[in-house]
Amino acid sequence: MMRGGIDSVVGMTDQTPALAVEDLRKRYGQGAGAVDALAGLDLAFPVGTFTAVMGPSGSGKSTFLACVAGLDRPTSGRVLLGGVDVTHWDERRRTQMRRDRIGFVFQDYSLVPYLTAAENVALPARLAGRTADPAAVRAALARVGLAEHAEHLPDAMSGGQQQRVALARALYGEPAVLLADEPTGALDTTNAREVLGLLRAAVDDLRQTTVMVTHDPIAAATADSVVFLVDGRMAGRMSKPTPDAVAAQLAHLDQLPAVAR
Repeated sequence: MMRGGIDSVVGMTDQTPALAVEDLRKRYGQGAGAVDALAGLDLAFPVGTFTAVMGPSGSGKSTFLACVAGLDRPTSGRVLLGGVDVTHWDERRRTQMRRDRIGFVFQDYSLVPYLTAAENVALPARLAGRTADPAAVRAALARVGLAEHAEHLPDAMSGGQQQRVALARALYGEPAVLLADEPTGALDTTNAREVLGLLRAAVDDLRQTTVMVTHDPIAAATADSVVFLVDGRMAGRMSKPTPDAVAAQLAHLDQLPAVAR
């Protein structure tokens, strides 16, 4: 299966970030009651890297994900997917982008309860009017250790297994970028470790560019780097994170803007 999709990034090299935002701003409301959820964010995510995004409630993490996924429109600035400016695409093109170029993993799994694991993995292709490749579906489930669960409904699987099905679904279409929103937030320690290991393997084995929002220092330490957001701005960045280093930085978030500037 080839990485396809709309406005193909022919000629794109590893020097072109898989995802980038430039001076990204999102304001809710007007006048004195206006809130700047994003206040001039500049970030680039190179191909084949794993980045964790962290910050306190209200720091802009969820707004950032919504804007880069085309679920919300920024007030100003640009979102570039593989070097292509997708900021002002209409809803039809943004829907196609989400279907063909972006994979999603959510905290609540977001599986269709009346579809089997295999049918859930194949669902994006079906929604796009394409016939899913049964061998590729089986391979996606095998990658997450669930080949024998292909015909199981979500209710017959544990939370960890459901999240692994969600990951298989996200990876099936070979997306340009995988967005994971608190993917271990609803899991116990053992299942969280398994899911994080699979995310790490996707980066290492498939060069899958991955951006993960998390509040968990252990989860963040799985990534190559951590971006810290405060008040809609990037307040700091940490390479080769460890759980202790991330936790220590989170304890001093109020000092990060001064450090970053």
